[in-house]
Amino acid sequence: MTVFERIKEVAKARGMNLKTVATNAGLSENALYRYNQGVEPKYPTLKAVADVLGVSVDYLLGNTDEMHSNKKNDNNPVDLDKALSEEGMAMFDGQPLSDEYKKALLAMLNTMKGND
Repeated sequence: MTVFERIKEVAKARGMNLKTVATNAGLSENALYRYNQGVEPKYPTLKAVADVLGVSVDYLLGNTDEMHSNKKNDNNPVDLDKALSEEGMAMFDGQPLSDEYKKALLAMLNTMKGND
């Protein structure tokens, strides 16, 4: 089974179409269809798709048949100060936050800190 076939199969099982998976992973709507035409996906792209689908990159690559997730345990707390201060991607509603939004959120949280 190809990477494309695995993505398509898991998306269908999760009740998503490929365009939804792509946009939730921060890709263009038709990005995943390129993998059905012989284009090899890069690791960061596969990781984003795997995270959206809740499976591992190894599963998508066919290295394992276990669909274990790449995601961290959702019960672990997230340090918002660190997440919003550092370089990298923070997302809301499936869309990446711009640096301006991250700064504004961090400022708002810092303002609220003293209101406990």
